[in-house]
Amino acid sequence: MSKTFVGARLRQLRHERGLSQSALAKQLEISASYLNQIEHDVRPLTVPVLLRISEVFGIDASFFASQDDTRLVAELQEVALDVEMGIDADAHQIADMVSTYPTLARAMVNLHRRYRNTSAALAAATEDRADGSGSAAISKPHEEVRDYFYQRQNYLHDLDVAAEELTARMRFHGGDVHREIRRRLASQHDVQVVERIDLGGGLLHRYDPDTRVLEIAPHLSAGQRTFKLAAELAYLEVGDLIKANVEEGNFTSDASRKLAMLGFANYFAAATVLPYTHFHEVAEEYRYDIERLSAFFAQSYETICHRLSTLQRPKLRGVPFSFVRVDRAGNMSKRQSATGFHFSSSGGTCPLWNVYETFAYPGKIMIQIAQMPDGRKYLWVARTVERRASQFNQPSKTFAIGLGCELRHANRLVYADGIDLVDAKATPIGAGCRVCERSNCPQRAFPPLGKEIDISEHQSSIAPYLIG
Repeated sequence: MSKTFVGARLRQLRHERGLSQSALAKQLEISASYLNQIEHDVRPLTVPVLLRISEVFGIDASFFASQDDTRLVAELQEVALDVEMGIDADAHQIADMVSTYPTLARAMVNLHRRYRNTSAALAAATEDRADGSGSAAISKPHEEVRDYFYQRQNYLHDLDVAAEELTARMRFHGGDVHREIRRRLASQHDVQVVERIDLGGGLLHRYDPDTRVLEIAPHLSAGQRTFKLAAELAYLEVGDLIKANVEEGNFTSDASRKLAMLGFANYFAAATVLPYTHFHEVAEEYRYDIERLSAFFAQSYETICHRLSTLQRPKLRGVPFSFVRVDRAGNMSKRQSATGFHFSSSGGTCPLWNVYETFAYPGKIMIQIAQMPDGRKYLWVARTVERRASQFNQPSKTFAIGLGCELRHANRLVYADGIDLVDAKATPIGAGCRVCERSNCPQRAFPPLGKEIDISEHQSSIAPYLIG
């Protein structure tokens, strides 16, 4: 810590708590001039001062690591828990490695991910050969693309800026985004948009590059139709930029590359429909009230949440959010994060997380203060969303949407009103039983990876698996 400069983060923390330099210096038992030097990176942060800051503000030392470092520590801990890797390292050693050799730590995490995928492919190939089919193909392109966004904190600067510039060129009139996008498709790209009742095969839209006809289902909401048109416009307006991002991503399969192109087009569509600067301004004014933003921009609850999780433009950052979408069975179909919150890749999440409770209260917004095993606290806002069937006998879709931020940002959200953010009791949750070290959790489904189980035939406890 002797050469750690944290001026900007310490100054940010002081401002968030409404303290002057002299007031904070008094609490830290240092001179105001010394604190001023630390805040302007003239003097480094020392261990004694760090400990005092942790006591005064009730934070852990990882606050002064970058958000990506916090997440990287959790990812590397998960690698170390894999018994097949044979890594014997405690949490402090892992944190030291991430701090000293972040590039090497990231390489280890990526190699472990490749190792898991290769092991799964080999197991599947062996199994197939036993059946005589000989098919050895197994891939997880959605995970590869998801990791691409995850490692970039869900913000793609070039695409975001290009989308915002496009909205300025189109000069939206009266906020009728749909009309302007449709007009641009026709005038600039000779694309005819046709509404068709039954596209067949459950399709919502279809574009034929040869005939330049874009068919779209009329039962979609206005926001959904606008988004679909904007996604197709992305390929026509910034196709070269999308391809360049795909090349930069070094994806390992054709499926991953195609899925990445779709992800980039959808990102551009959201950034076109909800241009960064305007959306950020209104979000701040409305204090991140999701339903109010949804009504203002005529976009779905889920689209607003997803866009809120991307507001990480340098010098114009919004609240850093984690975004997740899960179904009733616990499958996580979307997860993005601009925070240090770590989503486990070892399967499963925490049943104590309020995202799952929302299914018992459809449409109701649930608020939860949750604490991860590393001590960090988060405010989570969760609600179910439903996509109704378009015809009789078709199943509808119901998901739970979760949006979370570190507790230190919670005062910027309308959802924190009336909550004592200092003394409020937090629900202890984890990234998943496989990687959670909470020994006395009554909801534990599996023992943690790499830990010995303390088995006694003559005693029991609230936790089904005791850790030795």
